[in-house]
Amino acid sequence: MTLHQELTGGAVGGVAIAASPRGLTAIEHPTCAAAIWQRKPLDSFLNWIEALPAHDLPKARVILRPHDVRQAMTDVVQGYGLPDCDERTMLVDDVAALAQIFAGVTEAPYLRLRLDVISTNACRKFHVDTLTARLICTYRGTGTQYGISSNGQDPERIFTATTGSPIVLRGKLWPAETAPDLVHRSPLIEGTGETRLVLVLDPIISLEEAREEQFLH
Repeated sequence: MTLHQELTGGAVGGVAIAASPRGLTAIEHPTCAAAIWQRKPLDSFLNWIEALPAHDLPKARVILRPHDVRQAMTDVVQGYGLPDCDERTMLVDDVAALAQIFAGVTEAPYLRLRLDVISTNACRKFHVDTLTARLICTYRGTGTQYGISSNGQDPERIFTATTGSPIVLRGKLWPAETAPDLVHRSPLIEGTGETRLVLVLDPIISLEEAREEQFLH
């Protein structure tokens, strides 16, 4: 069971656009600042997740091993009372698959998983995260925005990752210098009535990095 249909894509200044999950490994290339797996969610999934009331959208913030993500997500969606249906299974399967892919790219033994429900201008300023890398996938609503910064200014051209397309972004702690200067932000949605559901995955090498956060065995 899959969430998406694959699309082909090109490249935008330092951003690799791929039509398969293997393309996310492009983040390892010296000139790559971000990699996007360009894909289109199935209409049945989009219709289902858009129809869910905002207060029913699942939230989570945990640290766990990649192979534990599927069970953790199953517990989360059940805890929020989402009906047992194909689309719920697609969401769980997709988050689990992205966790495995991202852990493989970053060689991280643990992941910080956040599932955020957003209806305001969260992270409205363009920035670079203070970590090695981050995966962001927007399942509902407008995707992450990104662009090239010159001399610390906001990008002149702003691009938006499509809904359902995971983007892997290098952070300030990536072990090699990144060029060009790619920055990103959450879209400005406050006052529009839009509610986003966003998955964020961060690599955790040692549990000492996040000892105050929840860890699932």
